[in-house]
Amino acid sequence: MSLLEAAHNADAHFSDIPIIDLTDLSNSDPARRRALADTIRDACINVGFLYVKNHGIPESLIDGALNASKEFFSLPEEKKLEIDIRKTPNFKGYAPLLSSNNNPENAGDMHEGFEFGWEQMIPKVVDEKRPEDGAMAGANVWPQDVPGFRESVLGYYHAAVELGRKLFPMFALALDLNEDFFANKTKHSAAIMKVLHYPPQTGPVDDRIIGIGAHTE
Repeated sequence: MSLLEAAHNADAHFSDIPIIDLTDLSNSDPARRRALADTIRDACINVGFLYVKNHGIPESLIDGALNASKEFFSLPEEKKLEIDIRKTPNFKGYAPLLSSNNNPENAGDMHEGFEFGWEQMIPKVVDEKRPEDGAMAGANVWPQDVPGFRESVLGYYHAAVELGRKLFPMFALALDLNEDFFANKTKHSAAIMKVLHYPPQTGPVDDRIIGIGAHTE
């Protein structure tokens, strides 16, 4: 069955998002890698989302990024607005509550976020820009009131990007391509990472204001 046929026949009434074990991600046995790729393919076609376990990102990096994010979002609003994303030309910085709206029929997404992109852990140049980065390139902006915030979230970013690179051979296999098909296409990360805070909603709730609107229907 082709990929298009599989997508057309996908079951849209799934009840659970699958949890996929990545233990065989770098297994030397091609049959084990193929089996993992098939599992990923099935999840992507029939669900569209998946959880992963045994991904190799240390818990210390995850906890560090989470704790730093909580500290940042607890800052007074005026402090966070000092690095308002609307002040930068390259999609970096703080995004206030209701500043995004994924579903035009809603009245705004009930979350705040902080967006940043690729940057060396120890930058050679503060505003380093690689020619391969395209429109999303440019310097990140960092809060000055949360010591260690940059190092914590950027450390997690690099670990997540590395995991993404390891997943691309699986995506290639799932598409019946050579495992190295994406190798020369993913050398330079243009990934934007966004840490989010969904505050509790109290009192009357407008049905048009939810955590995040549907991306597609």
